[in-house]
Amino acid sequence: MSLPLTSRRALVGGSTQGIGRAIAEVLATQGATITLLARDAERLREVAAALPTPAGQTHDFLVADFSDPQAVAASVHEHLAQHPAGFHILINNTGGPAGGPLLDAPVDALQTAFNQHIICNHLLAQAVVPGMRAAGFGRIINIISTSVKIPLPGLGVSNTIRGAVASWAKTLANELGPDGITVNNVLPGATLTQRHTSLIEKKTAQTGQSAEAIEADMLKTIPARRFGHAEEVAAAVAFLASPAAGYINGTSVPVDGGRTGSL
Repeated sequence: MSLPLTSRRALVGGSTQGIGRAIAEVLATQGATITLLARDAERLREVAAALPTPAGQTHDFLVADFSDPQAVAASVHEHLAQHPAGFHILINNTGGPAGGPLLDAPVDALQTAFNQHIICNHLLAQAVVPGMRAAGFGRIINIISTSVKIPLPGLGVSNTIRGAVASWAKTLANELGPDGITVNNVLPGATLTQRHTSLIEKKTAQTGQSAEAIEADMLKTIPARRFGHAEEVAAAVAFLASPAAGYINGTSVPVDGGRTGSL
């Protein structure tokens, strides 16, 4: 199936590494023009320069830290003032909260996570939806977690916030469907990224088990018996971003090798 995105413009959050970068690369490969959004200007410049340009695209980037929602919104509004055609695709993606039991989490950890995910997502949607409405085409895709369906042990704050994002997305999907704008969530399972490594390292420190033993236990819970790759998550995103997925709206799609134990 061809998933042409030529002439489409995509804003991709958290796109200097891991899943975010893989998404930017696959969307660019399909012809989309990419605007990267993250906090490290040097890395953004490197990634933007390395993105594919099969349709002669000119990719760019915005610098903002998701811990400062107003700065994120300001950077996008400034870009839109110079490029009023706006974006057709918004990928909401940023690093997840630190692990640990929910009851042990300080209140400010919840507040920080809420700002980085719900508030940033909301401000970005408010910024880009007018352009999507004008174009009669829009895709808002949130990269969340399989904890939306089944909370994961030891990820108390993440479970809480990811569920809130899913509810926000479903509500928005209902509101924007008549405008030709879809809102969906992609739920990565255990994927070989920096976050995977950091979670393994933390569990190793807490339990004294080796990383190999911890990963072996994790693999037993995954029917595919392997960890995912960022490119596999990006492939699901590319489909949801394409015209072919126009009738998929308000749903959450696990990309987890079958690990999630619910329908």
